[in-house]
Amino acid sequence: MSNTDFATLELSAHEGVAHIRFTRPDLVNRFDDLAHEEFATALEIVTADENARALVISAEGRVFSAGGDFDEIIEARASAAMRQRMARNAKRVFGSLVNLHVPVVAAVQGAAAGMGATIVTLCDIVVAYRHAKIADPHVAVGIVAGDGGIIGWSQAIGVTRAKRFLLTGDAVTAEQGFAMGLVTDLADSAEDALPIAQGIAKRIAALPCAGVQGTKRAFARLTQQAALAAFDLGLAYEMESMTRLEVAEAIAKLRK
Repeated sequence: MSNTDFATLELSAHEGVAHIRFTRPDLVNRFDDLAHEEFATALEIVTADENARALVISAEGRVFSAGGDFDEIIEARASAAMRQRMARNAKRVFGSLVNLHVPVVAAVQGAAAGMGATIVTLCDIVVAYRHAKIADPHVAVGIVAGDGGIIGWSQAIGVTRAKRFLLTGDAVTAEQGFAMGLVTDLADSAEDALPIAQGIAKRIAALPCAGVQGTKRAFARLTQQAALAAFDLGLAYEMESMTRLEVAEAIAKLRK
């Protein structure tokens, strides 16, 4: 594996554990068009790697990911082509992550919002700094939470609680998420999240792969079935919501 072709992340592997690390802390590891494409490509590379036994996803800086790019969201209001590209990228990321044949361990050292939170909820194991905040604030800017958050949050904490947080955009701390089932392992400091995640991934990588990968694929079927019910519809609603003037107005208020 090589990271030389990526501008938004690094991809590496060691002893069966692949590692995707978001590397734009100055941009709070936001998910713009390029980040979506590179993340999906990195996941596809891991999928094709016969030596991969587990994957760790982490990030540099104080923020795991702040989610979508506001400038692109505003631009998408008047551009059907951009909305179509956004939908394609969202489907590609969701499918690549959910269908991955190896377990995925998230190391959440800081805030995860929007798309960042979606990635976290779709991982198999989530190690998070206990004070890190996790939120899906799509509704706060007038956008439907259609990029996979409805699926991920519902599976992690149940439909009723998912409604509570996706319909308000309210954040939870990792400690609160642990009590709900959103987070599986807590770290006492931001710096501890990655080593703990890597330790779990190494333990998984050392196990006989047929048992692990078969179990992972069976769990993935549950997510795939949930996606059949709601993912495409939610994504279509999200793209339509981007055409509304209120989205640009909400973003302008947040930027003040």
